[in-house]
Amino acid sequence: MATNGRRQVDEDDDIIDVDDSSLQTNQANYAWEEEYKRSWDVLQEDEHGSLAGVVNSLQQAAKRKRQLRDTDPIQRGIIRHLFIVIDLSNAMQEKDLRPSRLSLTFTYLEAFIAEYFDQNPISQIGLIGTKDGLAEKLSELSGNPTDHIRALKMKKFQETGGEPSLQNALELARSSLIHVPAHGSREILIIMGSLTTTDPGNIHDTISQLMQDNIRASVIALAAEVQVLKFLSTQTKGTFGVAMNEGHYRDLLFEVIPPTAVTTTKASSNLVQMGFPARSNESASTLCACHGKLTLGGYICPRCNSKLCDIPTECDICTLTLVSSPLLARSYHHLFPVENFIEIAWKDATATTACFSCQKTFLSPYKISLQLQATTDAGRYQCKLCEKTFCADCDVFIHDVLHNCPGCLSQPRRRNGSTLNANSRSLRTPVIAG
Repeated sequence: MATNGRRQVDEDDDIIDVDDSSLQTNQANYAWEEEYKRSWDVLQEDEHGSLAGVVNSLQQAAKRKRQLRDTDPIQRGIIRHLFIVIDLSNAMQEKDLRPSRLSLTFTYLEAFIAEYFDQNPISQIGLIGTKDGLAEKLSELSGNPTDHIRALKMKKFQETGGEPSLQNALELARSSLIHVPAHGSREILIIMGSLTTTDPGNIHDTISQLMQDNIRASVIALAAEVQVLKFLSTQTKGTFGVAMNEGHYRDLLFEVIPPTAVTTTKASSNLVQMGFPARSNESASTLCACHGKLTLGGYICPRCNSKLCDIPTECDICTLTLVSSPLLARSYHHLFPVENFIEIAWKDATATTACFSCQKTFLSPYKISLQLQATTDAGRYQCKLCEKTFCADCDVFIHDVLHNCPGCLSQPRRRNGSTLNANSRSLRTPVIAG
C-alpha cells in the first residue's frame, strides 16, 4: 500500500508510517538542514547596473561601527596602567584564526600598542606571557611603545609550550599594579586561547584580591566561553568577549583603547601632584635613575633633580608623576569626546552638496533610484551643535584622530573668546594650575 509519508522500522520490527510534515519539523532544529538563503539577492544594482552604491554603504557602515558608543562627558581614568597577559601555550598554534592564533595576536598587539599610546599618551603598558604553568614579564610598565613592540618581536618566533597559568599571570600583574597611585586606573587584559589553566592554588582567592585592589580584568577568549574567565571579568567589572573571526577579534581588542568610566570616587584622586620635567641634552653620559644606565639625554625631575629616560613615568627617587603638558592636553579629549553625528536620510540630502571639511561632492539623490535609496544610506552626517555636514571618512577622522569638530571650531568668536553657540564643545577648555 502506497503512502505519502516515509516508512520506519521500530524496535519490534514492525513497519510504521511517518508523516513528512513531522519529519521536516524535526529537521528544522538543525541549521544545516534548513533552506539556504540567497544573501546575494539582497544586493540591488542601480539604473546603470553598478553596485558601487551598495559597496560604499557597506564600507561606511563598517567605518562608523566604532563611533556608536557613549559620548557623554563623564569622569574617566585617563592615567591608565594596563598589563596585557598573552597566552603562549600550545593552544595558540591553532589555525582557526589565520595564519595562527599566536601570529595574529602579535600582529594585532603591535597595532594596538601604537594606537593605545596615541589615544592615551600619559598611560603605561606592561606585557606578561604565560606557558608551561608559569608566567613571566615580557616588559615592565612603561610609557614607551618601542620597548613593548621590541619585546613582542623577540617572543614572536619562540616556541609555545604546555598550558597557561591564569592565577600566576594575575598574581604577577597584581604585584606591580598594587603600587600604582590611587589616581591611576589599574587594568588587566587577558588574551586566552586555551580552554584549561594550570593554577597552583584557588583562583577565586586571586579574584577576590583583584576586587579588593580595584583592578579591572577584561578577557578576550579565542576558543570558547570559559566560565572562570567570564566570572573573572564580571566580578572585576571588566569586559568579556569571544572572537568569532579575525575582524571581530580586532574589534574586541581595540575596544579596550578608550578609557572606561571611573566607578569609585576617592578624596585623594581629586588633586593629583604632577611634575613637568625639562628635557636635558648633555655632552657627557650620566646614569639615569630608572635603569641605572649611561645615557646622554633624558628628563630632569623638578623635585629631586634625578634624570629619567622617558615620560610619562613615575620618578623612582621621589615617586612624583612626571608628564609633559602636550601629552596632558592630548588626553583631555576623553573627558569631553565629540558627540556622535546624526545620519541624514536621502529625503533630506538635498540641503548640502559637499562635505564641510574635505569639500568632497556628495552623490546627488536624484541620480539614485528610490529602490536603492531604501537599502543604502546617504553618506552624510551632521554635527548636532554647528549643524555642519560631513562625509563618512571625515566623520571617522574627527572622532578618532582630530577629536574636535571643524564646524564648531569655525564658529565666529566674541571678544571674550567664547563662541556664538553657548553649547559648543570649544568652550570646554582645560585649565591647568601651575
